[in-house]
Amino acid sequence: MHVLRGRADTPERDRARSRELLDLATERDSPHLRVWQPPRHVAFGRRDRSRPGYDRARNRLRDRNIPVIERSTGGHAVLFTGNTVSVVLATPIEEARSGITDRYERATDRLREALCDLGVDAEPGEPDGAFCPGTHSLSAEGKIVGLAQRIRQDVAVVAGIVVLEDHEEIAEVLGPVYDDLEIPFAADATGSIARAGGVTDAEAVTTAIETAFTDGDATVERV
Repeated sequence: MHVLRGRADTPERDRARSRELLDLATERDSPHLRVWQPPRHVAFGRRDRSRPGYDRARNRLRDRNIPVIERSTGGHAVLFTGNTVSVVLATPIEEARSGITDRYERATDRLREALCDLGVDAEPGEPDGAFCPGTHSLSAEGKIVGLAQRIRQDVAVVAGIVVLEDHEEIAEVLGPVYDDLEIPFAADATGSIARAGGVTDAEAVTTAIETAFTDGDATVERV
């Protein structure tokens, strides 16, 4: 497996690096993994654009000088604090309509294994009122991990967020945004590795996730 490390200086450039991951996976016919800490921003999901109050939510964030983008995977707004860890796994596929559940299960198992190595006993599922609610999550003292999947004709992309330590900031920023979008949100439903008592050193977290996905066998490149 190929592992790409590093991040760009803006959310837009950083997202472009992840899009390059898909092309590399296809060109090389090999899975490509990226685990990193994106620059600070809020990423809205495609479904947010049709929600009441969407423009108001975007303006609220701009007033706070928080960059805003729209992502192609996932459901609703997510805050990347600058410490939050992102995971993207691009895998070449031959059949777009099969393997979705298996890929979700593998990614969930690998992330659960990584969290265990970091001292967090996370369980599948999420509490009511969690940010970006979905069926593929891991929780311990609140939601820590959320996963989404996007299928292109020749590659499947599993993307995830892992909350390292800024659960209070995430709840404070997203609470009013979710109110604008008229989506249930509970501040206490946001967890983090720190809140669950795990190791929060960023390098240790990214290394644990990389190791869980690659079994320690990877070719490393810089983005």
